[in-house]
Amino acid sequence: MVSTINDIRAIPVGLPFQQHEGPPAGFGGKVWQTLDILLVRVETSDGIVGWGDAFGYNALSSTKAAVDDLVAPLGVGQDARDIAGVMDRLSRTLHLFGRSGPVQYALSGLDIALWDIAGKRAGLPVAQLLGGAGRTAVPSYASLFRIADNDLVARVCEGLAEDCFSAIKLHEIDPHATLAARQGAGPDIDLMMDVNCPWDLVTAREAAAIMAPADLKWLEEPIWPPEDFAALSALAASGIPLAAGENVANAEEMTRLASAPGVSYVQPSVTKIGGITAFHRAAQAAKLAGRRVAPHSPYFGPGLLATLQLAAVHTDIEYIEMFGATLTTPLFDGFGLPGPDKRFAIPTGPGLGADPEPDVINRFLLG
Repeated sequence: MVSTINDIRAIPVGLPFQQHEGPPAGFGGKVWQTLDILLVRVETSDGIVGWGDAFGYNALSSTKAAVDDLVAPLGVGQDARDIAGVMDRLSRTLHLFGRSGPVQYALSGLDIALWDIAGKRAGLPVAQLLGGAGRTAVPSYASLFRIADNDLVARVCEGLAEDCFSAIKLHEIDPHATLAARQGAGPDIDLMMDVNCPWDLVTAREAAAIMAPADLKWLEEPIWPPEDFAALSALAASGIPLAAGENVANAEEMTRLASAPGVSYVQPSVTKIGGITAFHRAAQAAKLAGRRVAPHSPYFGPGLLATLQLAAVHTDIEYIEMFGATLTTPLFDGFGLPGPDKRFAIPTGPGLGADPEPDVINRFLLG
């Protein structure tokens, strides 16, 4: 049966949330009143609806424009069954507008939705389409907002350890915060630090020396610019395992990162890199290069479900990122939040395994 793409629509939703102790969450001078998600709804000529997720936050309006003005006009009329062909044709056509950033994020949302459609058509979860699910659940780690108060860092980490989290990631800039976190969390918790690309190599080496007693599982994105893979490789001599890849926005660059000596964990982001297709390719490249995959996935929408489907296939993924917030109204019924054991259940229904709740979309639609 012919199945063409009839409609591609970007739907911005702002979900209310509660966060851990600390200053209000935000980025780039903007305080977040809601956690904003850009859903990508795709409908086919045979009546199947798939849901994707395009990276947004402060760039949500730019990504929405990329969906509406660039991706949708090219995607409508394409064969929804030919995911690889659709993504290749659109990527080639749109490459001059950016191989990263909002255009790539928009393409990611489309790809995720097309995989959701493929699974629904086949009556199988995406994991089965990718080669089979090797597990039904995956542990989460608590990924904190920046706190900027080391005494409070220790207290928050102590509380998370008492709440049965087995791994915690900080987003601090002071390397001494890792020592406070270790004191609060205790010796048995896996502790990570994401500093969001602030340092040159000399400064990163100095910081790594301070953090060494904290026994980090990984130090994430310590180098500016993030494309300086040579500096990352040089920093590996510090002895702290390094993680990078959130800012690598296509599969080709992720393959190059995976080949860089010294990077222990590669971190594809399904809503940024080109969707499920590109993430799967990047994870395969990482495995061939002997690297672990640690997805960037601070999501509550279809991007999280897509990451869970991929984690069912790539069973070397140890943890899934759990953003340092709790939705007061979840987008999905029964999925998308870890259980009491801090494990995410991997949906086994067709496609991504769950659709966003229509009433939640309608209640929290952003104008």
